[in-house]
Amino acid sequence: GQGARVALIDFANNAPEGLVAACGPDALALSGVDLTDPDGARSAIDEAAARFGGLDALINVAGGFAWQTHADGDPAVWDRLYALNVRTTANAIRAAIPHLRASSAGRIVNVGANGAVKSAAGMGAYAASKAGVHRLTESLAEELKGEVTVNAVLPSIIDTPTNRADMPDADVASWVRADELAAVMLVPGLAGRQRRDRRPDPGHRPGLNRRSCYAKAAWRGESSHRGVDGWREPTK
Repeated sequence: GQGARVALIDFANNAPEGLVAACGPDALALSGVDLTDPDGARSAIDEAAARFGGLDALINVAGGFAWQTHADGDPAVWDRLYALNVRTTANAIRAAIPHLRASSAGRIVNVGANGAVKSAAGMGAYAASKAGVHRLTESLAEELKGEVTVNAVLPSIIDTPTNRADMPDADVASWVRADELAAVMLVPGLAGRQRRDRRPDPGHRPGLNRRSCYAKAAWRGESSHRGVDGWREPTK
């Protein structure tokens, strides 16, 4: 009901049943896209922008998780999590920057992790990769200040089938549901949506506009990390 036109970019060959239809009649589904490949990311982002006549928001929700102790773990997991969490985000953003700069209120929302602020046993590789997302978010907020808004959300464990399989004995009652995370990422932005034919007031916190690109789900001139229960202080 917010009028957004959405491109869904996924590595899987088929979107979950009902997902594309739920995103509206104009939704674009791009499957089989490897966002760890810069060329693949650029091709998908450019196709989405061409389809919608531009791009206003990039929401990076692709990623991965693995639990292992450092002494007994597989060193290859470090490379895999870096690729899934950092490289996908960096490649999608690099491809989207020209389109977002052309928008009247371009923005990027990345998914960090609360576990990268204070890690725990078995979380070394994952926390290190998500810390990379945090630092990338802060760096881009400075690089794109005044042009594109860049933020990150920092959820705790997200309730997904994969995480339940990896942690079968965990208390999932405290985990973050996907719909809760989506609400944190989308609702504040949609409430502040700006018309594309005028620049937003510099003091206004802009929100999502009419065209969004979901690749792997930030405010103008600052970098702030948002948890599911509220805002942290902006990073200077």
